[in-house]
Amino acid sequence: MDTGGIAWMLASAALVLLMTPGLAFFYGGLVKAQSVVSMMMMSFGALGLVAVLWILYGAAMSSVDSVWAFAGNPFAGFAQTGMAGEDLVGIAFGATFAILTTALISGAIADRARFGAWLVFAGLWSTLVYFPVAAWVWGGGWLQNLGDSLGGLPAVIDYAGGTAVHINAGAAALALALVLGPRRGFAKGSHRPHNVPLVLLGAGLLWFGWFGFNAGAAVGDGSVDAASAGLIFLNTIGAPAAGILGWLIVERARSGKPTSIGAASGAVAGLVAITPACADLTPGLAILLGLLSGAACAFAIDLKYRLGYDDSLDVVGLHLVAGVIGTLYLGLFANGTGLFTGGDTGQLIVQGISVLAVTAYSFVMALVIAFAIEKSLGFRVRHSEEIAGIDLAIHGESGYVLETR
Repeated sequence: MDTGGIAWMLASAALVLLMTPGLAFFYGGLVKAQSVVSMMMMSFGALGLVAVLWILYGAAMSSVDSVWAFAGNPFAGFAQTGMAGEDLVGIAFGATFAILTTALISGAIADRARFGAWLVFAGLWSTLVYFPVAAWVWGGGWLQNLGDSLGGLPAVIDYAGGTAVHINAGAAALALALVLGPRRGFAKGSHRPHNVPLVLLGAGLLWFGWFGFNAGAAVGDGSVDAASAGLIFLNTIGAPAAGILGWLIVERARSGKPTSIGAASGAVAGLVAITPACADLTPGLAILLGLLSGAACAFAIDLKYRLGYDDSLDVVGLHLVAGVIGTLYLGLFANGTGLFTGGDTGQLIVQGISVLAVTAYSFVMALVIAFAIEKSLGFRVRHSEEIAGIDLAIHGESGYVLETR
């Protein structure tokens, strides 16, 4: 990388790092007032733990020398000993992805999880799932080379994390929700956001950081130029903007009232969907993707009430669903290789395999890890603590101290 590329990678890493505090605000506003500290601390706990693990051995695990290797050697250059300065730039950028991906999962278990148990899960899941999957998708592994392995099909497209980040986190979130079970009184309309402005602030910070998430990857893969950078940046505006519209149209048709929570959620749905596709769609097709993902996720979040799993803050309904939509959409509309844009079924086949592989692996591993923690340490707080709100019980703090002295 030249000086400008290094500067943009460092700035992008800072932008993506900001997304985790932004996620804390987004999630914090969605829970009840007595659990806001606990919810935000799950993001900050993931930030602290996963950053250290990534530097110690996660970065080494996320790159493989053999296509069919499970992961890289965690002891190769332990704690980045002897790494060149330019390599450290990419490692810093990758750390922010690992942090955010793990933090995303926490939204599925709001209001009822022990902080210590969450940290144990975060450490094990990032080590056994995120680091290897990052190697499969971006680090020279089998998914990155799937097209060649299948006899010259197109390569899997996952520019900035449709599979490795959003499907990965969404599948794990579903497993955690199943292991911990539903909140007390779980029913539609029973758990309302306590602070809507906090949610909107978090959504704004997420969108701001997402420009580093998507456009930062252009430097990392060596393809940056004015055309590709402009396309990525514009698509990261257009798809979430259309996601807002898609969600609000569904809300207006169903309940007659477009909501600010819906607008924030629609933006996130569009951002998730465009993540794997930001460099491989025309702006018009990116807008269509945003509309579809916003509308689809507005319907998908109600599945938890029909099927009985309590995905508290809709990690499954947003990240898993929109991640799958964005990844498969490339099989239809990716520039030059999509089924309807000059290609054949090959792109759709490899995209579908990547979706199934990451979903299945992350779900099964998260289920095993969470079940083991629940049976050994205990994952869920006591009934009385859950009813009262878990901030004081777990952290000894309240999000809002209104008394005067």
